[in-house]
Amino acid sequence: MSRRAPVSHTVVPENSPTHLSLMWRQFDYWATVYLRTWKGSAITSFVMPLMYVAAMGVLLGGFIDQGSADLEGASSYLAFVAPGLVAAHAMQTAIGETTWPVMGAIKWHRTYYAMIATPLSVADVVGAQLMFVAFRIATSCGVFLIVLSFFGIFESVLGVIAAFFVQVLVGLAFATVVFGYTANVKNEAGLSVIYRLGMIPLFLFSGAFFPIANLSAPLEWAAIVTPLWHGVDLTRMLALGQVDASMAAIHVLYLAVMMVVGWWWAVQSLTRRLES
Repeated sequence: MSRRAPVSHTVVPENSPTHLSLMWRQFDYWATVYLRTWKGSAITSFVMPLMYVAAMGVLLGGFIDQGSADLEGASSYLAFVAPGLVAAHAMQTAIGETTWPVMGAIKWHRTYYAMIATPLSVADVVGAQLMFVAFRIATSCGVFLIVLSFFGIFESVLGVIAAFFVQVLVGLAFATVVFGYTANVKNEAGLSVIYRLGMIPLFLFSGAFFPIANLSAPLEWAAIVTPLWHGVDLTRMLALGQVDASMAAIHVLYLAVMMVVGWWWAVQSLTRRLES
């Protein structure tokens, strides 16, 4: 394959559309694709998470008799586990949308090559797809939160609304980093690493199922530095109405920095990949 000219060398007419306009057009492309394929992800996006809550929070939770002091202030195991499952669902949705779809657009369908042959820059391509990922996270987690509200685990409407925006932040923090990783791997075998060594351990040891204080000191500190723990803890604060302002600010800063750094890495990685 011949080497492509750097994207930054593309000559753009003075009256060309703005970057936001270009990203919105590409978002429309991803939305159109989703409208034609959404049935394939309906079960994993909307049904399975709710079944998981019913199994873990309601059925298993009925056998767990712990006071609020042992459940970080939660009145029941369901109230403890549900916010963590929502944050984990945001992570899983983000990873699912930035692994195989990104690999396919690079290697199999070569969609990205067609996109940058137009006035679109790599940043426009990445930005548009992440806009779609944010839409997927918002819809799936939004439905999740609405259904959970009927279980009476949220202390206030404002807490639910704030938790909704937190899920989008959590998802985008993971999406940008995973996008950058996927753009660097040469084949699909590298994607299994994310699931086996990344997503599953984070899911199990993020404090979603049990307080991380139950872990040994080294493992507790390891959990604290992971991004999902920040999302789980922040979501639980909002759900239980027990917000620690300073800790919440640390959570938001951590996730925001991760998202910005991941965005930069995603753009740089995809640029190198498309120019190679």
